[in-house]
Order: sequence, then structure tokens, then C-alpha cells
Amino acid sequence: MRLLVTAGPTREYFDTVRFISNPSSGKMGYAIAIEGVRRGHEVVLVSGPVELPEPTGVKVIHVVSAEGMLEVCESVFEDCDALVMTAAVCDYRPRRTLDHKLKKHNRVRPIQLQPTTDILARLGECKGERITIGFAMEDHDEREHAEAKLKRKKCNAIVLNGLANVAGDTAEVQIFRPDTGWGEPVVGSKTQVAAVIVDLAESLRAGRRAAG
Repeated sequence: MRLLVTAGPTREYFDTVRFISNPSSGKMGYAIAIEGVRRGHEVVLVSGPVELPEPTGVKVIHVVSAEGMLEVCESVFEDCDALVMTAAVCDYRPRRTLDHKLKKHNRVRPIQLQPTTDILARLGECKGERITIGFAMEDHDEREHAEAKLKRKKCNAIVLNGLANVAGDTAEVQIFRPDTGWGEPVVGSKTQVAAVIVDLAESLRAGRRAAG
């Protein structure tokens, strides 16, 4: 299986040094990439800015912004069998990016934001027989929002993530598949959780091939 994995945050700059981002560490995506290679899969990892070493045997493509991640994913996805979208892509970016550092003044400076392109939804529209697994970071009405995200972005499965998982070495997730519903919570190190998610990708891929 040729597996595309995204990981880490994006940075959306409003001047040459300042940006909007989030605290994603990329650890989950990197763990999935490592597990995929360990099982003999070909893995392409599209990574936002993180402080992690490049996994051995993984083709790593570094990006910064949501737009940069979109461009790479669109170019790579065509030749992949499955996508696991763990990246915490910024939902908004500054409408205008200055070509110089904004000097400090003792007054309010409004920043207009505009939506970034939804990468998972974009790839879901053109996936054909390929598998897509999304991640949903929710802090209320978690299952309802995760299921809605799965339908909206045409995913084969969704992994419900929690705020407590951010930047840590352990995680607790729940997985939803339309054919089987919600599974039991998966708790463990991110390496252990990654193994369950690669199992999921393999199972979905095998089911699709059998049906085809």
C-alpha cells in the first residue's frame, strides 16, 4: 500500500516573522508513518513545522502553510492508496501578508482572516477508490461533530481526537466507521495508537479491493 500521511501544524504568516498556528507536535502523524514503513508500506509524509527527526525509510516533504500542504497533497495523492490526515491545518489565514515586519504601536491592529482550503474535503471529492481517514479535534458534542465531519469530507473513517492528546506521548482516541459505528476507546502511547490506525487503513483498503 502507498500511504500518504500528513502531520503537524501549519503556519499562516501576517508579516515576515509573525504567524497564526496551533500547538500540534506532529507526533501522531510521525508515529503512523513509522508504523506504515515497519509493515512494508511505501509512505509519503507531508509535514508542517515540527521538532521531530525525519523517520527512516519515509519520504518526508516539508511544508509551512495550508496552501503549501494542499499543493503537495494534491500532487502526491493521485498515486496513493490511502490518506491519513492527522495534520492540524489552520482553518484561517490572514487576508493580507505584509512583506516587512509590522512595527509595534500602542494601538489596536485588526487582522482580517479568510478561510484556508479544506484539504481533506478537496481530496475527498476526487478520491475515487482511495481510502481517506480524517482526524477530528473536538471539545464538545464530540461524536456528533466527528460524524458530521466524516460525511462532509467523504471519509471512510474518522478518528476522534481530544485536546489532552496535543503534544503528549500518549493518546486516547475513538474511531468511527459508517459500516461498524463507534469502536471502543483506544488508549496508549502514540506508537500503539498508530498501529491501530494503520490496521484501520489496511482493513479499509482490503475491504475496498474485495468489493471491487
